[in-house]
Amino acid sequence: MRARHRVSKLLLRQGIRYNGGDTWTRAHMSWLYRQRFDSPALQLAYDLAVETLDRRDRLDKAITKIAYESEYTPVVRALECLRGISTITAFGLAVEIGDWNRFTGRTIGAYLGLVPSENSSGQHRSQGGITKTRNTHARRLLIEAAWHHRRAYTRPSALMRSRWEAATSASRTRGQAGNRRLHERWLVYLEHRKRPVIANVLTPTENRARNAN
Repeated sequence: MRARHRVSKLLLRQGIRYNGGDTWTRAHMSWLYRQRFDSPALQLAYDLAVETLDRRDRLDKAITKIAYESEYTPVVRALECLRGISTITAFGLAVEIGDWNRFTGRTIGAYLGLVPSENSSGQHRSQGGITKTRNTHARRLLIEAAWHHRRAYTRPSALMRSRWEAATSASRTRGQAGNRRLHERWLVYLEHRKRPVIANVLTPTENRARNAN
C-alpha cells in the first residue's frame, strides 16, 4: 500500500491522472510502465516505486503457490471460507498462529491482544483499550478482515464460491454460519451505538479459531 501511495502521489504532483477505469488493474499497470519524465532523478524515483509494485505482485504469486502446497493448506482453505480472508491473509494467519487447536474464539482474542486492558483495585474495576500483546501482524490481519462483515451477507461472490468448492464440506458449513454470525454481531454492536472502529475490534475473534479447526 505504501508503494502504491508513492506512485500515485508522485504522479499527482506532476499533474498526471489515470482516466482508463479501475486502478491497479493490468491495463493500469501497463499505463504506469509507459510514463516518462524529463528529470533523471524523478524518473529513477518513479521506476523504483513501480518496480516495488511489480516485486510485490511476484511475491504474492509465490506466496499463493506455497500456501496451496504446504502443511498449512487445510487451514488456509478453511479460513478462506470466511469473508475478508484472502489466500495471503489466510496463509499469514496460519503461519503466525500455528496450532489453532490451542484456541477457542474467546482465548484467541486474549492471545492476540484483542481484549480490554484492566486496572482493578479492590471493588473498583476499570477497563481500557485493547492490550495489543503478542503477534501484531496476526492481530492486524484479523482486524482488517473484520471490516468485510459490516456489509450484509447476501449472495456470495464467484470468488467465494470457488473457494468453498476447494474446501471441505465441514469448512464450508462453518464458513457460511460464521459469515452470518459475524454480520449479526456487527449489527448488535451498532444497535448498542458502538463506534464502528470499536465494533470492528470486537468482531474478528469469534469464528476464526472455530473455522480453522
